[in-house]
Amino acid sequence: MLQIRHAPVADALVLAPAVALPRGRAHEVTGPARIAFALLVAARLDGPVLWLQPAWAAERLMGDGLCGILDPGRLVLGRAPTLPALLRAAEEALRTGIVPLVVVELPSVPALTPVRRLHLAAEAGARAGAAPLALLLVPGEGGAPGVESRWRLDPAPGWARDDAAHWRLTRLGARMAPPGSWEASLPGGRLRLEPAG
Repeated sequence: MLQIRHAPVADALVLAPAVALPRGRAHEVTGPARIAFALLVAARLDGPVLWLQPAWAAERLMGDGLCGILDPGRLVLGRAPTLPALLRAAEEALRTGIVPLVVVELPSVPALTPVRRLHLAAEAGARAGAAPLALLLVPGEGGAPGVESRWRLDPAPGWARDDAAHWRLTRLGARMAPPGSWEASLPGGRLRLEPAG
C-alpha cells in the first residue's frame, strides 16, 4: 500500500485575524509596495533577515528609511549575479533554519521547480529550528506556480494621510484561505489591518 507522508503543518505568522503566513513555506508578493510588505513582515519577527537582490539591481534599501519600521542592523544584504544564483542562495539560507525570514527580490517569476525546492528547504530549516519564511518579491502581476500564498500591496489613495502610511493589502490566493482585502495602515509605527469595506 502506498503511504503519502506530508510534512507537519507549520505554525503561521499572524499579522491580523484571517491574515497569516504559514511558516516553512514560500509566499509571493507583488504590487508597487511589495518591499513595504516584506519590511512589515520582518518587523513582526525576531532575529536577522536575509534580503537577496540581483547584482544588477539599481535600487537598494536605505537604512535611514527603514528605522521607523525595522532596525536596519537586523538586515543581512546579499546580491547574486543570476536568477538561479539568487534562488540557490535563498534555498541554502532556508535550509539552515538560522534566519526566520528570507526575502528575495526577483527580476521575473520563478518556475515551479525552484519554488518547490524553496518549500523543501524551508521544511528542512524547520527541523533545524524555528520554521523560516520565504517572501518572493515579484514584479508585475506575479503568478509563480506552487507558492503557498499570493499577496499584493498597493498604496491607498492619499496614502500618507493622518501622519500614517495607508495601503490596500490583497490576498490573491492561498492554499488554505480564500481571497480577501484589507486596509493596512501604520499608525505610530505599528501595523493595523482591517477588512476592506
